[in-house]
Amino acid sequence: MNLMKKDVIIVGGGPAGLAAAIRLREKGVTDILVIERERHLGGILRQCIHDGFGLVRFSESLSGPEYAQRFIDMAEGLDILTDTTVISISEDKVVTAISKEHGYIQYQAGAVILAMGCRERTRGAISLPGSRPAGVLTAGVAQSYINLHNTMVGKEVVILGSGDIGMIMARRLTLEGAHVQAVLEILPHPSGLPRNIQQCLNDYDIPLYLNHTVIDIQGKARLNKVITARVDENKKPIPGTEIEFDCDTLVLSVGLIPENELSLGAGVELDPRTKGALVDEHFQTTVPGIFSAGNVLHVHDLVDFVSVEAESFADSVVEYLGTGHLPVCSIPVEAGAGICYALPQRISGERDFLLSMRVREPLKNCAVTLSQNGETVLSRTFHKALPAEMIQIPVKAGTVKPGAPLEVAIHD
Repeated sequence: MNLMKKDVIIVGGGPAGLAAAIRLREKGVTDILVIERERHLGGILRQCIHDGFGLVRFSESLSGPEYAQRFIDMAEGLDILTDTTVISISEDKVVTAISKEHGYIQYQAGAVILAMGCRERTRGAISLPGSRPAGVLTAGVAQSYINLHNTMVGKEVVILGSGDIGMIMARRLTLEGAHVQAVLEILPHPSGLPRNIQQCLNDYDIPLYLNHTVIDIQGKARLNKVITARVDENKKPIPGTEIEFDCDTLVLSVGLIPENELSLGAGVELDPRTKGALVDEHFQTTVPGIFSAGNVLHVHDLVDFVSVEAESFADSVVEYLGTGHLPVCSIPVEAGAGICYALPQRISGERDFLLSMRVREPLKNCAVTLSQNGETVLSRTFHKALPAEMIQIPVKAGTVKPGAPLEVAIHD
């Protein structure tokens, strides 16, 4: 069959995909196709009815649907396919998709932008023991039931994991009349943002149990009890510390994973730390002409950063479309002491770039250092650093010299 051609195909119509498309059009690229598997644009933001979005990007507080609508309005006139699922992307940038309206369709893209977002870790992913009754669901699914389908998920609730969406759902469930008995966190520190601890838990007198996890789930047709325990430094339950909660709902907020099955099919190499693509300073993956941004690349704490990131590499996409290649980035970036990951993973040293990272544990009065061959080339001090908050440091061209890897570390 003859392939339809597009200069740029963007997979995903959420905040990353729409931001990338709009910025590319501003740069003069008009032959763009956005493919979204849901019926409506906006991604996960459609069900995030709380406010706090847009403070960075629009300098005002918006709800998730309001934030998404800003980009949907700006995207008017773009070529967009909704209710269409991309089933494969090849290394030579052939994009195959299916939909009820168009059937089986294939495009040859000049460049592809991956913006598929992320998914939640499930009960199976963390191997929770016990029976398998109804009433055990992820925080995002609970949010969808309540905010999109007007359906209450339970009355007596325990939440496992102090991720942001879990804490936000603790508040949402409380406002809808449920009794949230506890939020449990296996780590010695919260996983979510400090503002959500205050606004979603403390303000509603919802207790947070650090160093705790679920060790048993009980119930037949419906959940009726969860048993929890304190864990030691190896995250193993401590006998004698069990607490029983009589409840009908267990909500899981135990982390997010970038949605990278399509990336793998295209031959894109993933970073074992982020579970997203390995990218250079152009946000180009290991497959030339395939770019990645947003939560499919690494999980962000603020959606504003997702949009800004997706807008940032438009010039690089334009350059690739014009020349068929981008400058080689041969300097590896390595996550050192105290750093969970650093991104981009490859740089040239010849261009300005924004270094993004997360720390492994909370620190106060600390310094992030960038070094080559043991010599510090850049250092930034911080009053505090939290795993829940992404750190970003702008690095000027010429700061990093060719040759030796760039090591990123943090010290208190």
